[in-house]
Amino acid sequence: MAAVPPPSPPQVSVHPAVQPLSYLLGTWRGQGEGSFPTISPFKYSEELQFSHSPNKPVIAYSSKTWKLNSGEPMHSESGYWRPKNDGTIEVVVAQSNGLVEVQKGTYDAEQRSVKLKSALVGNASKVKEINRVFEMVNGELAYVVEMATNLTSLQTHLKALLKKI
Repeated sequence: MAAVPPPSPPQVSVHPAVQPLSYLLGTWRGQGEGSFPTISPFKYSEELQFSHSPNKPVIAYSSKTWKLNSGEPMHSESGYWRPKNDGTIEVVVAQSNGLVEVQKGTYDAEQRSVKLKSALVGNASKVKEINRVFEMVNGELAYVVEMATNLTSLQTHLKALLKKI
């Protein structure tokens, strides 16, 4: 009697809304630096993860950072990216310090870039605005985070360069 092959696993597909950003899916690691007028400059290591549940129009996002020299944990955040077919995107992020962001922006699949501006910064007594730009640069993921507070205008706070692992 011939053995019956096991059934094929179901086909996993990327939702059409997520497809233009599918290059982000996976784990990224690298280093960054931070500065702001009210703090001393610092360097950090980071791991970003972008994951996608099959057939859902959303990307799950998480970030963890740690001090470059000591490995001591620093900041973490997680949320969801909801790309739309028209090139717009909505992002929600909850930070470990209690701050919550709702961001809206655009993505360019050809340029492999995402530009986000805060629509809401919640549970923050000082932070008024946060903008983020993600771009592919020579096969690596570069980002810049700008921030404005009660006392400072919008300016660069964080920037990093990450490689897919």
